[in-house]
Amino acid sequence: MMIRSKSVFKNVIAKLKLAAALALGIAVFGCGGAKKTAQPEPDVPAPIVFDEPTTQTAEPTQPENPVTAPVEMEPTVQFRLQRIHFEFDQFDLTGEALQILSDNARVLKAYPDANVLIEGHCDERGTVEYNLALGDKRARAARDYLVSLGISPSRISVISYGKERPLDYGHNEQAWYQNRRSEFVRK
Repeated sequence: MMIRSKSVFKNVIAKLKLAAALALGIAVFGCGGAKKTAQPEPDVPAPIVFDEPTTQTAEPTQPENPVTAPVEMEPTVQFRLQRIHFEFDQFDLTGEALQILSDNARVLKAYPDANVLIEGHCDERGTVEYNLALGDKRARAARDYLVSLGISPSRISVISYGKERPLDYGHNEQAWYQNRRSEFVRK
């Protein structure tokens, strides 16, 4: 009978080994399954949070060792150059033109990297050639005065448009006065 129990014992051990191998196979291959691909999450912008205004009840405290960084100050002068006007058939600067040019020089000094084009203009009377020459003299007179006030001549260009670019298309003294001018254009 002992022989029989040995063979039963071997049979049971063989079945246990088979069951263990089967369980191990199921664990390794069965549980892995198909790999799932990660679905990209939709781009949802972060919510915008506005800070509510708060009232401050305590005075702000100063840091013990404040760090001061150099701050570039914006010029307090707005970059705006005004035009000047001339009398009929003249390129001499009037008292009003001198004052305007002084103001323009102050602006240019506040903006040392700004260059300017001075355009000389005339009214419709006179020939094209004459008005181009007169417009050039007007622009140069304005430039020369700005240079005398300390503006570098390398920052100023001049051009004459003569009567080709009127400001006012009228045919009367007021329109002609508006057209006898020098304009200042930032380059």
